[in-house]
Amino acid sequence: MHRVHLTYTLGGERSPQRDLHHPLMAMLAAVHDTGSISAAARALGLSYRHVWGELKRWEGELGQELVIWVKGQAALLSPFGEKLLWAERRAQARLAPQIEALRGELEQAFAVAFDASAGVIPMYASHDDALPLLRTLAQQQHKLHLDIQFTGSVDALAALNDGRCLMAGFHALTESPLRSPTARVYRAMLKPGHHKLVSFARRRQGLIVAPGNPLGLTTLADLCRKGVRFANRARGSGTRVVLDELLAAQKIPLEALHETAQPEPSHRAAAEAVASGGADAAFGIEAAARARGLDFVPLARELYFLVTLEQSLEQPQVKTLLGLLRSEAWRAQLNALPGYAAENSGEVLSLRRVLPWWSYRTPKR
Repeated sequence: MHRVHLTYTLGGERSPQRDLHHPLMAMLAAVHDTGSISAAARALGLSYRHVWGELKRWEGELGQELVIWVKGQAALLSPFGEKLLWAERRAQARLAPQIEALRGELEQAFAVAFDASAGVIPMYASHDDALPLLRTLAQQQHKLHLDIQFTGSVDALAALNDGRCLMAGFHALTESPLRSPTARVYRAMLKPGHHKLVSFARRRQGLIVAPGNPLGLTTLADLCRKGVRFANRARGSGTRVVLDELLAAQKIPLEALHETAQPEPSHRAAAEAVASGGADAAFGIEAAARARGLDFVPLARELYFLVTLEQSLEQPQVKTLLGLLRSEAWRAQLNALPGYAAENSGEVLSLRRVLPWWSYRTPKR
């Protein structure tokens, strides 16, 4: 087995490369995308001789052919090369939340070490494409570090209630009936007068499908067709709660869907399952589908909230964050993401008004 060793760099600017970067994978991707060694070298800013030599060296190291070399024809990745590139992309997509969390922990440590005036907001949040952008903007404009641990919506709210973070991020359908899956999951975790909702964004959720939607999947009922492989999300994730509610509203049992063997941990991982051919469809946000070059069928609009305790609203770093959320700079970034809208971003909302399924009394069975 080939061992994997991880390193990190410390610098003032974010590298354009991915957080986990391997030069061989960059070369394979460039050959795959351009169809020639010379074009791949130009795309990477390297010499032809270097790229050719490195590919040959790695073929010797791994003991397998990586590129099919035919003079006068386009360079093609070998079946092993294609599989190696697929495996790396798959792992990157699956590990993206953990990578972000690890990077966040390192950045927090160095922010405290180098700048005593830097503010920190510990946050547990459901997987989201906009939060990393907010983290970057907060650091750039206010020296405010958002220490984000990506997890499911249920775990995020539990972390807030256990005192493990200052803010939590979760998302939900807001026009849900009192006895809906959404109400059953979140109602006991939120209390008026104790928790405060902060509007973050409105997002589109729907079916993530292959380019051109070759199977013509447009509804949840289509997922029940024979042979349609569906990559579901894990229980406890906000997206799974949304899907469960949509299925219940249409009286479609979960067992009617042909789920893949393992649930996916994030929107990006679900999209990668479709892109790699491991599934015909997944359920997630539009931004994840577009980022992977996939098609998207919108099925629901939801709200993503940041939640904190009432007494925390007066903390300076929280006030700074709320001001940033209301800024034009942030709203412009948010509105540029596919499927996102900056709906009242930064506004403190009434829990009972925004979530009509919340009630002081436990509903009768």
